[in-house]
Amino acid sequence: MKMIAAVIKPFKLDDVREALSEIGVQGMTVTETKGFGRQKGHTELYRGAEYVVDFLPKIKIEAAVSDDKVDAVIEAITKSANTGKIGDGKIFVSSLEQVVRIRTGETGSEAL
Repeated sequence: MKMIAAVIKPFKLDDVREALSEIGVQGMTVTETKGFGRQKGHTELYRGAEYVVDFLPKIKIEAAVSDDKVDAVIEAITKSANTGKIGDGKIFVSSLEQVVRIRTGETGSEAL
């Protein structure tokens, strides 16, 4: 089992959600977050004053998937979140040691 976390641009959320649903990902956690990578923020004007926006709005999607779905999930996120411009985001994959469904007590891949 793997935990896949993807940080994407906010307007790409619906596209990514639909792509993951199509390949059978049943659940995910979505968090509004802020950050920067190579984008390094930008400057804006507000009422004549210039200020630096260091952290840009992003969306973090987390999904626990079985090992056999990892490549399909990565491909779906990559294709649906890609704009071809800087700041498209990143995907992180980590191992899950255990998963427990609280309601039923199911563990492992049955709990996904």
